[in-house]
Amino acid sequence: MKKLTLSLITLALAGVTNAALADTLRMECPISPGGKEYCNYVKDRFEKQTNNKLEFIEFPAASDEKLALLQQLFAAKDEKAVDLFQSDTIWVGLLDKQTLDLTDAVADMKGDFFPGPWANDTVNGKVKAIPAYLDTGVLYYRKDLLEKYKEQPPKTWEDLTRIATKVQAEERKAGHKNFWGMIFQGKSYEGLTCNALEWIDSYGGGTFIDEKGNVTINNPKAAAALDMVAGWIGKITPKGALGYKEEESRAVFQNGDALFMRNWPYAYLLSQGEDSPLKGKVGVAPLPAGPDGKSANALGGWQWSVNANTKNKDAAIALLKILTDADSQKMQLKYLGFAPTRSALYEDKAVLETAPHLTMFKEIFANAVPRPATATKSQYPRVSNAIFNVTFKVLNGGTDGKAAVADLQKRLERVKGKDWH
Repeated sequence: MKKLTLSLITLALAGVTNAALADTLRMECPISPGGKEYCNYVKDRFEKQTNNKLEFIEFPAASDEKLALLQQLFAAKDEKAVDLFQSDTIWVGLLDKQTLDLTDAVADMKGDFFPGPWANDTVNGKVKAIPAYLDTGVLYYRKDLLEKYKEQPPKTWEDLTRIATKVQAEERKAGHKNFWGMIFQGKSYEGLTCNALEWIDSYGGGTFIDEKGNVTINNPKAAAALDMVAGWIGKITPKGALGYKEEESRAVFQNGDALFMRNWPYAYLLSQGEDSPLKGKVGVAPLPAGPDGKSANALGGWQWSVNANTKNKDAAIALLKILTDADSQKMQLKYLGFAPTRSALYEDKAVLETAPHLTMFKEIFANAVPRPATATKSQYPRVSNAIFNVTFKVLNGGTDGKAAVADLQKRLERVKGKDWH
């Protein structure tokens, strides 16, 4: 397997003729544990079903490093570097011009996938990627403590606030002085954009920017959502949460010091590990709904994309279809632990025997809401930066919801200019 760098590609391909490359595709192989076994399974299928050969390459594990390298390769128009690769959810619009239009080739597949991820991968009506595996925001809760205090998992944010306040007070009275009601990712970074999307959209305040590219954040419902969360800080959420990312949140929850936590699905299996104090005590639910009964869970995960410069388009599409069919998604789950993107697999006996916890995630994945990355294309990093900085200012007590959404509207309109590009 090759470690992908520009210099290595140059050396590895020096002297290789175009003819020799014509029937050889290069696919990114996940570097997670089990990646080698999964990729060998794909290679075996692809080479048996087609007359092509398959080679694997690795990209950097860090998303920002991987994106920077991809952009270098695309700028060089290097069709030899990689044919298929995985895009982060928020890259699909950004890499629109660098990825192959798949619309006609995959027209019959749309109904097989969860709608949120499919919509995320569609840019200006064109399908530019196929969902590889799913990730969404999730509410974790202590089953044992809800039972102890005769409460049910919260259906609304109002319920969550009430239950968290009650249980926190009782647990502290019982001697657990550092116990908190609700933990989330409050640091000023991409994770806070995801949390803000969930709060605001569940309140009916929209997704900052609509599908047509209009900035929509300046509205009373969005302001109310931010004010709600600001009211948690120092009461049911520690002020220290304004420095939490995913792992800091998980550490507090898994140590037994919180009743509720917003995090991604990866945290569930870790909470059930042999060394976890919470083994058998953790439940999972969709994030609570706002006043109108809507729940929103921010979409994460990765997508399979095809390099627009590939010289083997038909073969690349054949490989893409293998990678995203039901059998491959089952093997992906087996070897890599990645949640499938085909909705029918959440009813599949073999899948549920491998990962019975997935039954808890089907409803959550069905409600996944994309961040406004596809519509805003290359400007999404600036959009997200404005969102998480303004949200952080509200949580830190520097402003209120009404002033914040008016400020954010102006910031996003300045970023947009005449149009998103």
